[in-house]
Amino acid sequence: MWKRARGHDLTRDYAGSVRIIHVSDCYLPRLGGIEVQVADLVRMQREAGHDAEVVTATPGEPLPGVHRIVAKLPFDLPVHPTGTGHLLRLLAARRPDVVHVHAGAVSPFAWMGVRAAARAGLPVVVTVHSMWDPVTRVLYRALRALTGWQGWGLVGTAVSEAAARPIRAVAGPGVPVHVVSNGLDVSAWRPEAPAVRPADGGAAAGERDGEGDGGPDARPAAVHVVAVGRLAPRKQPVRLLRLLKEARAQVPAAVPLRATIVGDGPARAQMERYLRANGMTGWVSLPGRYSRERIREVLASADVFVAPAPRESFGLAALEARAAGVPVVARAQSGVADFVRPGKEGLLGRSFDELVASVARLARDRGLRESIAAHNRATEPVRCAWPAVLEGFDRCYAEARTLKG
Repeated sequence: MWKRARGHDLTRDYAGSVRIIHVSDCYLPRLGGIEVQVADLVRMQREAGHDAEVVTATPGEPLPGVHRIVAKLPFDLPVHPTGTGHLLRLLAARRPDVVHVHAGAVSPFAWMGVRAAARAGLPVVVTVHSMWDPVTRVLYRALRALTGWQGWGLVGTAVSEAAARPIRAVAGPGVPVHVVSNGLDVSAWRPEAPAVRPADGGAAAGERDGEGDGGPDARPAAVHVVAVGRLAPRKQPVRLLRLLKEARAQVPAAVPLRATIVGDGPARAQMERYLRANGMTGWVSLPGRYSRERIREVLASADVFVAPAPRESFGLAALEARAAGVPVVARAQSGVADFVRPGKEGLLGRSFDELVASVARLARDRGLRESIAAHNRATEPVRCAWPAVLEGFDRCYAEARTLKG
Protein backbone atom coordinates (compact mmCIF):
# COMPACT_ATOMS: atom_id res chain seq x y z
CA MET A 1 0.00 0.00 0.00
CA TRP A 2 1.26 3.46 -0.88
CA LYS A 3 0.97 6.32 1.54
CA ARG A 4 1.06 10.08 1.34
CA ALA A 5 4.29 11.70 2.49
CA ARG A 6 4.22 15.17 4.04
CA GLY A 7 0.87 15.93 2.45
CA HIS A 8 1.95 15.23 -1.13
CA ASP A 9 -0.07 13.09 -3.50
CA LEU A 10 2.65 10.74 -4.70
CA THR A 11 0.74 9.85 -7.86
CA ARG A 12 0.93 13.48 -9.06
CA ASP A 13 4.41 14.63 -8.10
CA TYR A 14 5.95 13.33 -11.30
CA ALA A 15 3.18 13.75 -13.85
CA GLY A 16 5.58 15.01 -16.51
CA SER A 17 8.95 13.95 -17.84
CA VAL A 18 11.54 12.90 -15.26
CA ARG A 19 15.30 12.89 -15.72
CA ILE A 20 16.48 9.57 -14.28
CA ILE A 21 20.01 8.29 -13.86
CA HIS A 22 20.13 4.49 -13.41
CA VAL A 23 23.28 3.16 -11.73
CA SER A 24 24.13 -0.52 -12.10
CA ASP A 25 27.35 -2.48 -11.75
CA CYS A 26 26.34 -4.74 -14.63
CA TYR A 27 24.72 -3.74 -17.89
CA LEU A 28 24.68 -4.68 -21.56
CA PRO A 29 26.52 -6.31 -23.29
CA ARG A 30 26.52 -8.62 -20.26
CA LEU A 31 23.41 -10.76 -20.25
CA GLY A 32 21.78 -11.58 -16.95
CA GLY A 33 18.64 -10.87 -14.98
CA ILE A 34 19.64 -7.41 -13.73
CA GLU A 35 21.20 -6.32 -17.02
CA VAL A 36 18.19 -7.25 -19.12
CA GLN A 37 15.67 -5.89 -16.63
CA VAL A 38 17.44 -2.51 -16.33
CA ALA A 39 17.75 -2.23 -20.11
CA ASP A 40 14.05 -2.99 -20.53
CA LEU A 41 13.10 -0.51 -17.80
CA VAL A 42 15.15 2.24 -19.44
CA ARG A 43 13.54 1.51 -22.80
CA MET A 44 10.02 1.57 -21.36
CA GLN A 45 10.66 4.80 -19.42
CA ARG A 46 11.94 6.49 -22.57
CA GLU A 47 8.85 5.36 -24.44
CA ALA A 48 6.77 6.84 -21.60
CA GLY A 49 8.46 10.22 -22.16
CA HIS A 50 11.09 10.16 -19.39
CA ASP A 51 14.75 11.06 -19.90
CA ALA A 52 16.47 7.89 -18.68
CA GLU A 53 20.23 7.26 -18.78
CA VAL A 54 22.50 4.55 -17.40
CA VAL A 55 25.81 4.67 -15.56
CA THR A 56 27.65 1.36 -15.33
CA ALA A 57 31.04 -0.13 -14.57
CA THR A 58 30.61 -2.75 -17.29
CA PRO A 59 32.93 -2.28 -20.28
CA GLY A 60 31.46 -2.41 -23.76
CA GLU A 61 30.79 -0.49 -26.93
CA PRO A 62 29.19 2.96 -26.68
CA LEU A 63 25.41 2.97 -26.44
CA PRO A 64 23.11 6.01 -26.53
CA GLY A 65 22.50 7.35 -23.04
CA VAL A 66 24.96 4.90 -21.42
CA HIS A 67 27.93 6.21 -19.44
CA ARG A 68 30.66 3.66 -18.72
CA ILE A 69 32.96 4.29 -15.76
CA VAL A 70 35.42 1.47 -16.30
CA ALA A 71 38.66 0.48 -14.62
CA LYS A 72 41.13 -1.98 -16.12
CA LEU A 73 40.64 -4.94 -13.80
CA PRO A 74 41.05 -8.71 -14.28
CA PHE A 75 38.09 -10.49 -15.87
CA ASP A 76 36.47 -7.11 -16.68
CA LEU A 77 35.05 -6.93 -13.15
CA PRO A 78 32.29 -4.26 -12.99
CA VAL A 79 33.82 -2.23 -10.15
CA HIS A 80 35.86 0.95 -9.97
CA PRO A 81 38.21 1.89 -7.10
CA THR A 82 37.38 5.61 -7.38
CA GLY A 83 33.85 5.30 -8.68
CA THR A 84 32.27 7.65 -6.15
CA GLY A 85 34.25 10.65 -7.41
CA HIS A 86 33.46 9.87 -11.03
CA LEU A 87 29.77 9.47 -10.17
CA LEU A 88 29.68 12.77 -8.26
CA ARG A 89 31.06 14.64 -11.26
CA LEU A 90 28.64 12.96 -13.65
CA LEU A 91 25.64 13.68 -11.41
CA ALA A 92 26.68 17.33 -11.15
CA ALA A 93 26.87 17.54 -14.94
CA ARG A 94 23.63 15.66 -15.70
CA ARG A 95 21.53 17.09 -12.81
CA PRO A 96 18.94 14.26 -12.67
CA ASP A 97 15.63 14.52 -10.82
CA VAL A 98 16.25 11.12 -9.24
CA VAL A 99 18.99 8.50 -9.07
CA HIS A 100 17.77 4.92 -9.37
CA VAL A 101 20.36 2.42 -8.17
CA HIS A 102 20.14 -1.29 -9.01
CA ALA A 103 21.93 -3.68 -6.65
CA GLY A 104 22.44 -7.38 -6.31
CA ALA A 105 23.53 -9.08 -3.11
CA VAL A 106 26.93 -7.33 -3.17
CA SER A 107 27.27 -4.48 -5.67
CA PRO A 108 30.18 -2.14 -4.83
CA PHE A 109 29.71 0.22 -7.77
CA ALA A 110 25.96 0.46 -7.22
CA TRP A 111 26.47 1.43 -3.59
CA MET A 112 29.01 4.01 -4.69
CA GLY A 113 26.12 5.42 -6.69
CA VAL A 114 23.97 5.51 -3.56
CA ARG A 115 26.69 7.31 -1.65
CA ALA A 116 27.34 9.80 -4.48
CA ALA A 117 23.64 10.62 -4.86
CA ALA A 118 23.24 11.09 -1.11
CA ARG A 119 26.26 13.41 -0.97
CA ALA A 120 24.86 15.37 -3.90
CA GLY A 121 21.53 15.76 -2.08
CA LEU A 122 19.61 13.97 -4.83
CA PRO A 123 16.55 11.75 -4.35
CA VAL A 124 17.64 8.10 -4.35
CA VAL A 125 15.69 4.92 -5.06
CA VAL A 126 17.50 1.63 -4.52
CA THR A 127 16.14 -1.54 -6.12
CA VAL A 128 17.54 -4.77 -4.72
CA HIS A 129 17.23 -7.50 -7.34
CA SER A 130 18.45 -10.40 -5.21
CA MET A 131 17.55 -12.22 -2.01
CA TRP A 132 19.57 -11.24 1.06
CA ASP A 133 20.75 -14.47 2.67
CA PRO A 134 21.94 -14.58 6.31
CA VAL A 135 25.54 -13.71 5.40
CA THR A 136 24.42 -10.75 3.28
CA ARG A 137 22.17 -9.51 6.09
CA VAL A 138 25.13 -9.54 8.49
CA LEU A 139 27.19 -7.57 5.96
CA TYR A 140 24.55 -4.87 5.53
CA ARG A 141 23.98 -4.59 9.28
CA ALA A 142 27.72 -3.99 9.65
CA LEU A 143 27.65 -1.38 6.87
CA ARG A 144 24.65 0.25 8.53
CA ALA A 145 26.59 0.61 11.78
CA LEU A 146 29.69 1.84 9.93
CA THR A 147 28.16 4.26 7.42
CA GLY A 148 24.66 5.02 8.73
CA TRP A 149 23.12 4.38 5.28
CA GLN A 150 19.68 4.04 6.82
CA GLY A 151 19.79 7.81 7.44
CA TRP A 152 20.56 8.85 3.86
CA GLY A 153 16.92 9.39 2.89
CA LEU A 154 16.66 6.32 0.68
CA VAL A 155 13.55 4.74 -0.76
CA GLY A 156 14.03 1.03 -1.25
CA THR A 157 12.28 -1.40 -3.53
CA ALA A 158 12.49 -5.16 -3.88
CA VAL A 159 11.22 -7.31 -6.70
CA SER A 160 9.03 -9.51 -4.49
CA GLU A 161 7.65 -9.81 -0.97
CA ALA A 162 10.10 -12.63 -0.28
CA ALA A 163 13.00 -10.36 -1.23
CA ALA A 164 11.59 -7.37 0.67
CA ARG A 165 11.26 -9.05 4.07
CA PRO A 166 14.98 -9.41 4.92
CA ILE A 167 15.71 -5.91 3.58
CA ARG A 168 13.06 -4.40 5.85
CA ALA A 169 14.45 -6.32 8.81
CA VAL A 170 17.92 -4.84 8.24
CA ALA A 171 16.93 -1.33 7.12
CA GLY A 172 14.51 -0.69 9.95
CA PRO A 173 11.38 1.49 10.00
CA GLY A 174 13.18 4.62 8.78
CA VAL A 175 13.69 3.26 5.27
CA PRO A 176 10.54 2.59 3.23
CA VAL A 177 10.87 -0.64 1.23
CA HIS A 178 8.18 -1.19 -1.41
CA VAL A 179 7.62 -4.11 -3.73
CA VAL A 180 7.81 -3.20 -7.41
CA SER A 181 7.78 -6.26 -9.60
CA ASN A 182 10.12 -6.90 -12.47
CA GLY A 183 8.48 -5.87 -15.71
CA LEU A 184 7.38 -8.04 -18.59
CA ASP A 185 5.68 -7.39 -21.91
CA VAL A 186 2.95 -9.88 -21.05
CA SER A 187 1.30 -9.77 -24.47
CA ALA A 188 4.54 -10.84 -26.17
CA TRP A 189 4.53 -14.13 -24.25
CA ARG A 190 0.84 -14.92 -24.50
CA PRO A 191 0.14 -17.86 -26.87
CA GLU A 192 -2.25 -17.17 -29.72
CA ALA A 193 -4.02 -20.48 -29.11
CA PRO A 194 -3.49 -23.55 -26.96
CA ALA A 195 -0.59 -25.54 -28.31
CA VAL A 196 -1.42 -28.64 -30.33
CA ARG A 197 1.28 -31.22 -29.75
CA PRO A 198 1.66 -34.42 -31.74
CA ALA A 199 1.67 -37.67 -29.85
CA ASP A 200 4.76 -39.84 -30.09
CA GLY A 201 4.91 -41.71 -33.35
CA GLY A 202 2.96 -39.05 -35.24
CA ALA A 203 -0.43 -39.32 -33.53
CA ALA A 204 -2.37 -36.06 -33.24
CA ALA A 205 -2.91 -34.32 -29.93
CA GLY A 206 -6.54 -35.40 -29.82
CA GLU A 207 -5.47 -39.04 -30.03
CA ARG A 208 -3.91 -39.14 -26.58
CA ASP A 209 -5.03 -41.75 -24.07
CA GLY A 210 -6.55 -43.89 -26.80
CA GLU A 211 -8.79 -41.16 -28.25
CA GLY A 212 -9.26 -40.40 -31.97
CA ASP A 213 -8.05 -42.32 -35.00
CA GLY A 214 -4.89 -43.47 -33.25
CA GLY A 215 -6.87 -46.24 -31.56
CA PRO A 216 -6.38 -47.71 -28.12
CA ASP A 217 -2.69 -48.48 -28.73
CA ALA A 218 -1.70 -44.89 -29.60
CA ARG A 219 1.02 -43.75 -27.23
CA PRO A 220 0.28 -40.49 -25.36
CA ALA A 221 2.47 -37.48 -26.03
CA ALA A 222 5.37 -37.03 -23.65
CA VAL A 223 4.78 -34.58 -20.82
CA HIS A 224 7.30 -31.83 -21.48
CA VAL A 225 8.99 -30.29 -18.41
CA VAL A 226 10.99 -27.10 -19.03
CA ALA A 227 13.42 -25.03 -16.95
CA VAL A 228 15.28 -21.88 -18.02
CA GLY A 229 18.20 -20.25 -16.27
CA ARG A 230 21.93 -19.87 -15.92
CA LEU A 231 23.66 -23.14 -15.17
CA ALA A 232 25.59 -21.78 -12.19
CA PRO A 233 26.35 -23.67 -8.96
CA ARG A 234 24.39 -21.19 -6.83
CA LYS A 235 21.26 -22.08 -8.84
CA GLN A 236 21.76 -25.76 -7.88
CA PRO A 237 21.19 -27.13 -11.41
CA VAL A 238 22.35 -30.65 -10.49
CA ARG A 239 19.71 -30.65 -7.78
CA LEU A 240 17.21 -29.87 -10.54
CA LEU A 241 18.34 -33.01 -12.37
CA ARG A 242 17.84 -35.05 -9.22
CA LEU A 243 14.37 -33.53 -8.89
CA LEU A 244 13.55 -34.68 -12.41
CA LYS A 245 14.93 -38.15 -11.75
CA GLU A 246 12.86 -38.59 -8.59
CA ALA A 247 9.74 -37.15 -10.22
CA ARG A 248 10.17 -39.63 -13.10
CA ALA A 249 10.20 -42.45 -10.54
CA GLN A 250 6.82 -41.29 -9.21
CA VAL A 251 5.16 -41.21 -12.64
CA PRO A 252 3.76 -44.40 -14.19
CA ALA A 253 5.88 -45.83 -16.99
CA ALA A 254 2.88 -45.46 -19.30
CA VAL A 255 3.24 -41.67 -19.04
CA PRO A 256 6.29 -40.62 -21.10
CA LEU A 257 8.28 -37.72 -19.75
CA ARG A 258 10.87 -35.45 -21.35
CA ALA A 259 12.68 -32.39 -20.04
CA THR A 260 14.48 -29.42 -21.60
CA ILE A 261 16.80 -27.25 -19.50
CA VAL A 262 17.62 -24.07 -21.41
CA GLY A 263 20.72 -22.12 -20.42
CA ASP A 264 24.48 -22.34 -20.11
CA GLY A 265 27.09 -21.81 -17.47
CA PRO A 266 29.95 -23.31 -15.46
CA ALA A 267 27.86 -26.19 -14.08
CA ARG A 268 27.04 -27.61 -17.51
CA ALA A 269 29.84 -30.21 -17.53
CA GLN A 270 28.81 -31.46 -14.09
CA MET A 271 25.21 -31.74 -15.26
CA GLU A 272 26.22 -33.70 -18.35
CA ARG A 273 28.15 -36.15 -16.17
CA TYR A 274 25.12 -36.58 -13.92
CA LEU A 275 22.84 -37.28 -16.89
CA ARG A 276 25.21 -39.94 -18.24
CA ALA A 277 25.76 -41.56 -14.84
CA ASN A 278 22.01 -41.81 -14.20
CA GLY A 279 20.90 -42.90 -17.67
CA MET A 280 18.92 -39.68 -18.29
CA THR A 281 20.41 -38.53 -21.59
CA GLY A 282 17.54 -40.09 -23.54
CA TRP A 283 14.87 -37.84 -22.03
CA VAL A 284 16.66 -34.76 -20.60
CA SER A 285 18.31 -32.29 -22.99
CA LEU A 286 20.63 -29.34 -22.36
CA PRO A 287 20.38 -27.32 -25.60
CA GLY A 288 22.34 -24.33 -24.27
CA ARG A 289 21.43 -20.64 -24.20
CA TYR A 290 18.46 -19.58 -26.30
CA SER A 291 17.22 -16.20 -27.48
CA ARG A 292 13.90 -14.95 -26.15
CA GLU A 293 12.27 -15.98 -29.41
CA ARG A 294 13.49 -19.55 -29.09
CA ILE A 295 12.46 -19.69 -25.44
CA ARG A 296 8.94 -18.72 -26.54
CA GLU A 297 9.01 -21.65 -28.95
CA VAL A 298 10.07 -24.05 -26.20
CA LEU A 299 7.36 -22.77 -23.86
CA ALA A 300 4.77 -23.31 -26.59
CA SER A 301 5.42 -27.05 -26.27
CA ALA A 302 5.83 -27.11 -22.47
CA ASP A 303 3.42 -28.80 -20.08
CA VAL A 304 5.21 -27.88 -16.83
CA PHE A 305 7.79 -25.22 -15.95
CA VAL A 306 10.10 -25.79 -12.98
CA ALA A 307 11.85 -23.02 -11.01
CA PRO A 308 13.31 -24.89 -8.02
CA ALA A 309 15.87 -22.39 -6.66
CA PRO A 310 15.10 -21.75 -2.97
CA ARG A 311 16.50 -18.20 -3.00
CA GLU A 312 14.92 -16.94 -6.22
CA SER A 313 14.21 -13.26 -5.55
CA PHE A 314 11.74 -13.01 -8.43
CA GLY A 315 11.91 -15.60 -11.20
CA LEU A 316 11.56 -13.77 -14.51
CA ALA A 317 11.75 -17.01 -16.51
CA ALA A 318 8.92 -18.44 -14.39
CA LEU A 319 6.86 -15.30 -15.06
CA GLU A 320 7.46 -15.70 -18.79
CA ALA A 321 6.25 -19.29 -18.55
CA ARG A 322 3.18 -18.27 -16.56
CA ALA A 323 2.39 -15.57 -19.15
CA ALA A 324 2.79 -18.20 -21.88
CA GLY A 325 0.14 -20.33 -20.18
CA VAL A 326 2.43 -22.97 -18.66
CA PRO A 327 1.78 -24.32 -15.12
CA VAL A 328 4.71 -23.36 -12.86
CA VAL A 329 6.27 -25.40 -10.04
CA ALA A 330 8.41 -23.35 -7.65
CA ARG A 331 9.43 -22.82 -4.05
CA ALA A 332 6.82 -21.30 -1.79
CA GLN A 333 9.59 -19.23 -0.12
CA SER A 334 10.74 -17.64 -3.38
CA GLY A 335 9.62 -14.54 -5.22
CA VAL A 336 7.70 -16.72 -7.68
CA ALA A 337 5.00 -17.00 -5.02
CA ASP A 338 4.05 -13.39 -5.79
CA PHE A 339 2.51 -14.43 -9.10
CA VAL A 340 1.89 -18.18 -8.67
CA ARG A 341 -0.82 -19.39 -6.31
CA PRO A 342 -1.13 -23.10 -5.50
CA GLY A 343 -3.69 -24.74 -7.75
CA LYS A 344 -4.25 -21.53 -9.75
CA GLU A 345 -1.13 -20.66 -11.75
CA GLY A 346 0.87 -23.71 -10.68
CA LEU A 347 1.99 -25.61 -7.59
CA LEU A 348 4.33 -24.48 -4.80
CA GLY A 349 6.47 -26.57 -2.47
CA ARG A 350 8.32 -25.69 0.70
CA SER A 351 10.84 -28.52 0.37
CA PHE A 352 12.67 -30.50 -2.28
CA ASP A 353 10.37 -33.47 -1.74
CA GLU A 354 7.30 -31.28 -2.20
CA LEU A 355 8.69 -29.96 -5.48
CA VAL A 356 9.28 -33.52 -6.66
CA ALA A 357 5.72 -34.45 -5.72
CA SER A 358 4.33 -31.37 -7.51
CA VAL A 359 6.11 -32.16 -10.78
CA ALA A 360 5.02 -35.78 -10.58
CA ARG A 361 1.43 -34.77 -9.80
CA LEU A 362 1.21 -32.49 -12.83
CA ALA A 363 2.80 -35.13 -15.04
CA ARG A 364 0.20 -37.69 -13.94
CA ASP A 365 -2.83 -35.40 -13.88
CA ARG A 366 -3.58 -34.12 -17.35
CA GLY A 367 -6.82 -32.49 -16.21
CA LEU A 368 -5.01 -30.41 -13.57
CA ARG A 369 -2.34 -29.36 -16.07
CA GLU A 370 -4.93 -28.25 -18.58
CA SER A 371 -7.08 -26.38 -16.06
CA ILE A 372 -4.06 -24.42 -14.79
CA ALA A 373 -2.89 -23.76 -18.34
CA ALA A 374 -6.35 -22.50 -19.31
CA HIS A 375 -6.37 -20.16 -16.30
CA ASN A 376 -2.91 -18.83 -17.15
CA ARG A 377 -3.91 -18.20 -20.77
CA ALA A 378 -7.11 -16.41 -19.72
CA THR A 379 -5.58 -14.12 -17.07
CA GLU A 380 -2.65 -11.71 -16.97
CA PRO A 381 -0.16 -11.11 -14.15
CA VAL A 382 -1.18 -7.45 -14.02
CA ARG A 383 1.30 -6.37 -11.33
CA CYS A 384 4.16 -7.51 -13.57
CA ALA A 385 2.98 -5.72 -16.71
CA TRP A 386 4.99 -2.62 -17.61
CA PRO A 387 2.25 -0.03 -16.96
CA ALA A 388 2.01 -1.18 -13.32
CA VAL A 389 5.79 -1.34 -12.93
CA LEU A 390 6.31 2.16 -14.34
CA GLU A 391 3.58 3.54 -12.08
CA GLY A 392 5.21 1.86 -9.09
CA PHE A 393 8.58 3.44 -9.79
CA ASP A 394 7.01 6.85 -10.48
CA ARG A 395 5.51 6.71 -6.98
CA CYS A 396 8.88 5.75 -5.52
CA TYR A 397 10.58 8.65 -7.30
CA ALA A 398 7.99 11.04 -5.91
CA GLU A 399 8.42 9.67 -2.41
CA ALA A 400 12.21 9.97 -2.66
CA ARG A 401 11.87 13.61 -3.69
CA THR A 402 9.55 14.25 -0.76
CA LEU A 403 12.04 12.71 1.68
CA LYS A 404 14.63 15.21 0.42
CA GLY A 405 12.24 18.03 1.33
